[in-house]
Amino acid sequence: MAQFSRTWWGKRFIAALEAFTDPARLGRGRSYASGGKIKEYRINQGKITAKVRGSVNPYFGVYKEPVYNTTIEIKPISAADWSNAIAHISSKASFVSKLLMNEVPDKIEEAFAELNLHLLPNSRKDFTTKCSCPDYSNPCKHIAGVYYLVASELDSNPFLLFELRGLEREKLLKELAKSPLGQVLSSAMTTEEQPLDAATSYYTQPKKVFVSASVSLKEFWLGQKRLPQTIEAASPATIPAILIKKAGDFPPFWKKDSSFIEVMEELYQRVRTKNKGVM
Repeated sequence: MAQFSRTWWGKRFIAALEAFTDPARLGRGRSYASGGKIKEYRINQGKITAKVRGSVNPYFGVYKEPVYNTTIEIKPISAADWSNAIAHISSKASFVSKLLMNEVPDKIEEAFAELNLHLLPNSRKDFTTKCSCPDYSNPCKHIAGVYYLVASELDSNPFLLFELRGLEREKLLKELAKSPLGQVLSSAMTTEEQPLDAATSYYTQPKKVFVSASVSLKEFWLGQKRLPQTIEAASPATIPAILIKKAGDFPPFWKKDSSFIEVMEELYQRVRTKNKGVM
């Protein structure tokens, strides 16, 4: 069976649909999505439109493959509620950092629930759907097929969750960047890269150093300057491993189903454990 989502938020989107949708219809919709039945698929200003190929059925007089027009809209959150939600999210460093790195925080839905709001679909009333097919039930298998493509789209574009609820990605990031936490994180993530300087050799070139005729063994072993008695501890990074986390769980070069960040965290933990007693 085809897997339409790898991220937790895409899977949660499907789980939310399964909670109030007939499983049999979702199953037929899954086969439509994986079987190439959906010809066109667009998302514009929170509205999803698609053209879905139907089935030939001579018993009902359908001898030519029909094409049905399907639209899906999710109930938007009001501008006032979005202002309250952004203010609430901006007060949490973990939320701001993950959103600025193109990820959806694990407990984002709990944060919305504290304001009596929902980011993920919560009930059938959240959806307004239409399909030109003759099926009287809603959602039909054509609409259900588009649901699965939306879940797949969420993997590469998690901000689609916000767009479907009426808030564009650029506006969300702009509002988050205005907060004190957002200003610190944005400055750390947008640091200009230093240009590379060409090197004539990969090895350090030896240099001639003048040596006096007489050499003191004491100076040779102890050195000319006394070593510092205390070493200042390095301050912890504002965002640990920012270069790894910047591209998110599934960067373009990462083709596996597992999270790239989780794999790197496990690798670093193994290195720390293995070299724990090494001085």
